[in-house]
Amino acid sequence: MDIGLVGLGKMGGNMRTRLRNAGHTVVGFDRNPDISDVADLAELVEKLPSPKVVWVMVPAGDPTKATIQELGDLLGEGDLVVDGGNSRWTDDQLNSAMLEEKGIGFVDCGVSGGVWGLKNGYALMYGGADEHVEKVMPAFEALKPEGESGMVHAGRSAGAGHFAKMVHNGIEYAMMQAYAEGWELLEAMDIVDNVTEVFDSWREGTVIRSWLLDLLVAALKEDSDLHEIRGYAEDSGEGRWTVEAAIDNAVPMHVIAASLFARFSSRQDDSPAMKAVAAMRKGFGGHATTGATPSGTPPTTSDVDSPADK
Repeated sequence: MDIGLVGLGKMGGNMRTRLRNAGHTVVGFDRNPDISDVADLAELVEKLPSPKVVWVMVPAGDPTKATIQELGDLLGEGDLVVDGGNSRWTDDQLNSAMLEEKGIGFVDCGVSGGVWGLKNGYALMYGGADEHVEKVMPAFEALKPEGESGMVHAGRSAGAGHFAKMVHNGIEYAMMQAYAEGWELLEAMDIVDNVTEVFDSWREGTVIRSWLLDLLVAALKEDSDLHEIRGYAEDSGEGRWTVEAAIDNAVPMHVIAASLFARFSSRQDDSPAMKAVAAMRKGFGGHATTGATPSGTPPTTSDVDSPADK
């Protein structure tokens, strides 16, 4: 298929490559002219055959809203916009309604896979009407991991995909926090001599094995005490939105809420557990870490998140 891709950062650029490797024609636009295929969105739209499909991979919030608004003015009836960033599901509903007035379809797609998606594929959680999903299905098939799992039509309402991805990321917060606290406790006790090896042993045959555990072990093998990482971890929005949705729906969410608040505590102190969380975030998403600094000192490097994994 022919598809436009807006935003060629850490994930978007790899997605363009994976789509092209699968035989699809991708016209990419990025504000960085060195990696962009076209000069602007107007040229991107002009190069696509009708019905046109444009996939947006830019930061959530105002950048995504502005991009979709501009596409709404450039595209026509029967065309389609896919929001593959980390947008809040309520924004999807507004964007979908705006595009629907112009006869333009909308699909929201939560994308997980981080910087490893080019090789391993991306888990996709998408929402939207069946006819709109069908238009972009060849791209979904190319981006997903090998095997029967890895993508799901979460719901036919706008926002269903991003809501599913939001909950996914909330769970991710809790899992990372549990590993990090376990690491901190093992390090605090003299009785265990080989903490890294203990974590490494858990990667096979245990009920807590996971890719996050693999990433933490890799980080510990490189720097067993994580001295080069400050105990500071950002939250990118999805954890907050998950807890807010739980409050709105009276759903008890003790663990995910606590893991979110732990992120906040990392801003106040150089938390040992947050060193482990920061190491895992760097491993799966390429998120920047901050160097070790004295307690209470602001970080020296900003953690600039990619659109789709936190």
